[in-house]
Amino acid sequence: MKFDIDAKYFHLIFDSISQGIFTIDESGRITSFNRAAEKISGYTSEEAIGRNCYEIFSADICQKDCPLKYSVRTLRNSEDREATILDKDGSEITIAITTTPLLDEDGNVVGGVEMFRDLSQLVELRKKIEGSYVFEDIVSKNNTMLKIIKRLPLFATSSSTVIIGGASGTGKELIARALHNLSPRKDKPFIMVNCAAIPDNLLESELFGYVQGAFTDAKKDKPGRFSLADGGSLFLDEIGEISPTMQVKLLRVIQEKEFEPLGGIETKKVDVRIIAASNKNLAEEVEKGNFREDLFYRLNIIHIQLPPLTDRRDDIPLLVEHFIKRFNALQGRHIKEIADDALAALMLAPLPGNIRELENIIEHAFVMCQGDIIQLSHLPQQFELYEPQQVEVSEQADNTFEAAETRVISQALQKHHGNRSKAAKELGISRNTLWRKMKRLNLLD
Repeated sequence: MKFDIDAKYFHLIFDSISQGIFTIDESGRITSFNRAAEKISGYTSEEAIGRNCYEIFSADICQKDCPLKYSVRTLRNSEDREATILDKDGSEITIAITTTPLLDEDGNVVGGVEMFRDLSQLVELRKKIEGSYVFEDIVSKNNTMLKIIKRLPLFATSSSTVIIGGASGTGKELIARALHNLSPRKDKPFIMVNCAAIPDNLLESELFGYVQGAFTDAKKDKPGRFSLADGGSLFLDEIGEISPTMQVKLLRVIQEKEFEPLGGIETKKVDVRIIAASNKNLAEEVEKGNFREDLFYRLNIIHIQLPPLTDRRDDIPLLVEHFIKRFNALQGRHIKEIADDALAALMLAPLPGNIRELENIIEHAFVMCQGDIIQLSHLPQQFELYEPQQVEVSEQADNTFEAAETRVISQALQKHHGNRSKAAKELGISRNTLWRKMKRLNLLD
């Protein structure tokens, strides 16, 4: 039995499909655009129809290797091609594309059909599992951070050792991964060791491996982290925690590029770039006699010092927005933004855990928030202490983030009767930084 479906139902079906779908004519112009395509791309069907598909999607494969053009030209399907597009707001979105030619009743090509699905959640999960955050995940507009970011590609081309300094939670691992991902070693392993988490009596075998019979439970040979990182990069986090004995052994590997596994007599050559990090000031540790001077100078060829979040509070709005996008992708949520008073409280409160603490706070807010805007009540309870009073907002602060920053600074100044030194101390920034912010926000008298 054959059923004829009214044309109006085709539109209902077309718009009910969860994947983005659009069709093009022979010239490449969009002729239909479903609701899922609107949601993913940010363009309405009215905006998209009649335009070339590359104008809407700006995909990285549009000009050189377009799967839709391939299907129209060869009459073959193309399935699950991964591509990156730009949505209407200019944000990158990873999608999977399936294309097929569109034929009339006589078998003539009249255009093509593309179906695509948003892979953002999958990409974020893949990053979380593999730990493969790349250069673009470093989010900042702070001048100090921008100088560091600008130099990273230059540092990455070298094989010289690196020390990354900074308090816990400032992003040392992210910088280390960026150095590796931007380097000629990017296709080789990136191996990480948290020196503070491994007892000293186990650290040697962890770094250098061991041979069968080296100790009671050594049933077979086991390669160490240096062997696993051969050709790539070895990230030694919290290197300031290792003992003087281990410092000597590490110095030899850096100098000679060779080592012996625990219990072994055969010397192994290794080609590894050492990237070290510490939340301690290693120069001061050298003066105290806690860290070998010769090892320090071997490591300290390139030094990158990351500022604490209190010295880059102008990055808090950007980081909050970044974490909202990340948790939306990971959790399948659709939270739009954070309320002004909640953002202002984050900018005013001390954050000793730095970026990691801020990320945890936003994750907490995602648990508490049942709507689409994070409110002050969704933050951990202690942030209620930093609720800003209603103060006049400068007309120059024409967006949510600047408005919040203006509120925070104005509140601190009001609290301390205009004393900039006390206000700066409460905000966790220097007096010069406060003056620059006040100048930018037109808060100077």
